[in-house]
Formats: sequence, structure tokens, C-alpha cells
Amino acid sequence: MEQWKTEFEVSPYTLAILAEETDEGDLISFIVEKNESFYVKESPKKIIDQACKFFGSSLRGRQDGTKDVCGITHKAPIAIDPASGMYFFPTTSPQNKLCSWIAHSHIDYIKRSDDNLRTIIAFTNQKAVALVVSQGSIGNQIQRTAQFRYKLNERLQYSPRHGSHEQVAEPFG
Repeated sequence: MEQWKTEFEVSPYTLAILAEETDEGDLISFIVEKNESFYVKESPKKIIDQACKFFGSSLRGRQDGTKDVCGITHKAPIAIDPASGMYFFPTTSPQNKLCSWIAHSHIDYIKRSDDNLRTIIAFTNQKAVALVVSQGSIGNQIQRTAQFRYKLNERLQYSPRHGSHEQVAEPFG
């Protein structure tokens, strides 16, 4: 039996947000979490945008940030919240209504399906999803996300603004 939820927030336990179209043509999301899976009546893009907004930005803002950090402009991976390791990448152009989003840190390995039509993404908790996207494309997205994570982490860790010699403003009192 399919489980549905009326509300959902992306968390460090979210593995994938998969786009599906209903028979009526509505866009919904199949959410794969570490310990459960369920449907939500929202598009993956809207869910990702809401998650970005919760952490003070928007999907567009996060995409612009990725461009500034490492120059990736198409199918850009995003940091929903770098502090908790929530980095996601799109499986196709986010303009495509059937674009799904995958959490980078939960991937164990990828492989072609037996029929060569899909790519299987296996997660570290033994769950897996099969997507109609080439293995090369998914592999590329994993590498680009790793590059982005590395470069953003370097900035956050070694930026002069975050150094140990910064001065802290004292409150008026």
C-alpha cells in the first residue's frame, strides 16, 4: 500500500526526491528516506526550493552560489545546508518537470540496469532506485557534486572571514 504524507521537510536522512506523474497529469514526489519511503503531493522542484528557503536562500540562489563557487551552470548541484552535509544534485535539467534530486552523501555506488535502460543508484543503507538516466550522466553529476562540495568546504573553512583572528563586535550595553 502506498504511503502518503501531507507535509515533508528535507533532512540529512533524505536520500532521494523522485518525480512522478499521476494518471491525471499531476506532478508528485516519491520520497526515499533512510528508514521509510512515501509520496507527497508536491513537485521535487518545489520541495527542494522550500528546503533551500528554510535555510535562508532559494533554489535559484543556491544554483547561483554553485556557479560562483565552481562555475557549474547546467544541472548544478546545490548545498541545501552545507553544515549538515545536505548536498543534492538534479538528475536532469531542473526545468524538466520530471527532474529528480539525489542526496550526494548517501550514494554507495551506481550501475546500469540489466536492460541497459536505467541507472541503479544504490544507497549506503542498502536501498536503491532505478532512474531513466544514463550511468555516465549520473556519474558526472556525482563528480561535479564532489568538486562543488570540496570547493565550498575550502571557502567555508579557510576564508579570512572565518579565520581565528576575526574581531567580534560587542553588543551595546
